[in-house]
Amino acid sequence: MALKSRLAAVRWTFVVPMLAVVLLAVTWGSKPATPVLVVLGAFLAASVLAAVHHAEVVAHRVGEPFGSLVLAVAVTVIEVGLIVTLMVSGEAETGTLARDTVFAAVMITCNGIVGLCLLVGALRRGVADFNAEGTATALATVLTLATLCLVLPRFTTSEPGPEFSSGQLAFAAIASIALYGLFVLVQTVRHRDYFLPVGVGADEEIHAAPPSPRATWTSLGLLLAALVAVVGLAKLESPAIEDAVDAAGAPESAVGVVIALLVLAPETLAAVRNAQRDRMQTSLNLALGSAIASVGLTIPAIAVASIWLEGPLVLGLGSTQIVLLVITGAVGALTVLPGRATLQESGVHLVLFAAFFFLALNP
Repeated sequence: MALKSRLAAVRWTFVVPMLAVVLLAVTWGSKPATPVLVVLGAFLAASVLAAVHHAEVVAHRVGEPFGSLVLAVAVTVIEVGLIVTLMVSGEAETGTLARDTVFAAVMITCNGIVGLCLLVGALRRGVADFNAEGTATALATVLTLATLCLVLPRFTTSEPGPEFSSGQLAFAAIASIALYGLFVLVQTVRHRDYFLPVGVGADEEIHAAPPSPRATWTSLGLLLAALVAVVGLAKLESPAIEDAVDAAGAPESAVGVVIALLVLAPETLAAVRNAQRDRMQTSLNLALGSAIASVGLTIPAIAVASIWLEGPLVLGLGSTQIVLLVITGAVGALTVLPGRATLQESGVHLVLFAAFFFLALNP
């Protein structure tokens, strides 16, 4: 029975991404009726689960911290593609779209995913243990990128409003790429041991047999297909989400928050599953690595795309968002520096995430 259930799980994780991509191709560019949206929503959820499965297969083959990097970069690259597509199509308020999406990703990862993983780890073992050196390095990189790209435009004077001049935008893009590249070098080569899992879960992973190269490449291809399906189906669902947001009287930026939640769902599930297996460092690698990739790759891509796009590119955060980012940085530093966290730290991060989500709907 166990073998049959395992084979069934393997089959659906292979079939769902391919069917989801087919459905995406068939319905792309249309306005699906409500029954079709329900079906697409079901495949969206199934694609998230399939993405997590295939990401774990690839991660187990390449080991940490490369495994965390695979999912973080894959999701972020496709997220950038979605933002650029929406900006080119003009189907949304494109002036603040990049800012809202990137800020939402930072808050979701640094408070939502981190808080949830710390909660799972603390409930399982009393205290969630991780490497303070690597986690602090990742958090410092997130905060530097977010401040440089999202806070400084509010205070520069070369352009009216919270916008960078062309030269300032070019500098922010180059600095973001440089910081991201340096972080990848530190994480995977120079100080790889800072980002390796600690505890029982890491030992278990070492002794488990890795998948074959063929299975790894197959899972990598299906992972990319599942992520394309997640982002594409989220875009198709966005008009329904936008209608719901309008009905609730929430601002337009709330649509970006909801879509960011959908796009980051695979990383959220993968991070929580690692926390359940006592691999807290892997969970934090996924969360903070995703935040770094989101800022470090999105802003340069948008900077290049802005050459051909019309209209302003508003990157500067509002005062409420800046306050949330500042307290997130302060609380995050106090959480990661000891190298261990309790239920209290998880609760603080989850409350900050709840405050972000509430204020996004009720500014």
